[in-house]
Amino acid sequence: MSAPAALPRLHLLAALLAALLALAGCASKNERDMKSGADVLYDRAHSAMDSGNYRNAITYYETLSARFPFSNQAKQAQLDLIYCYYRNGEPESAIDAASQFERENPTHPRVDYALYMRGLANFTGESNVFYRFFNVDPARRPLGKANESFSAFAQLLQRYPQSIYAADARQRMVFLRNRLAEHENYVARYYLTRGAYLAALNRAQSAMERYDGSPAVADSLRIMIDSYSALGMADLAASTREVLAASYPAAAGAQAKTEQKPWYRFW
Repeated sequence: MSAPAALPRLHLLAALLAALLALAGCASKNERDMKSGADVLYDRAHSAMDSGNYRNAITYYETLSARFPFSNQAKQAQLDLIYCYYRNGEPESAIDAASQFERENPTHPRVDYALYMRGLANFTGESNVFYRFFNVDPARRPLGKANESFSAFAQLLQRYPQSIYAADARQRMVFLRNRLAEHENYVARYYLTRGAYLAALNRAQSAMERYDGSPAVADSLRIMIDSYSALGMADLAASTREVLAASYPAAAGAQAKTEQKPWYRFW
């Protein structure tokens, strides 16, 4: 083998050796870190979290919690872990971590944060623009974690009305409230199209009472009118039309146009 031909191979071998040494050094450093005290583990975890390396932060925080479960750092690590799980795309782990913190620390001053993050993790996907972009009616989708999210935010507002997270939680509850009402209306209208008029009426009435003030109430009233009419309850249908007209004029106009369509039209 000629000397010039051997040089590139020697450079390649040197580069591979350097890479292996670097990896070995990193592995050795990580092992030392994991054997460090609570302060060092927390500092490493917090630094990784601040830099957006949530996977590494989770590893450090979990190690800290396992090795020093009764330390002050471990208590803060529990809270930081909730956030890291959430940002790392692990909502179920975030929910579990938040629930555990609430159970173990019922009087801790940061319980409001745990409640907020539990609501936020459950909220994930409920406002997904993907479905709206592709013109999929969100009311047809399963509720998923909407009820759990609403419940967590409601607990936050009830127990900690002055919390810094209260305003955002309240806004999300408005969205969730209408989401829940829309789903109830979707089910009620399904019953209506199937001829189950009493079931449709009960479902729409329940939605109206539970989510009073929601924009979806207008549709609840329209379903009730159609159900009363189908059941031959003309007086109740008429009184419900009056309520719809007084509260939601635009919806009342749409309802009137629907009822004016001749029976022989199929489009």
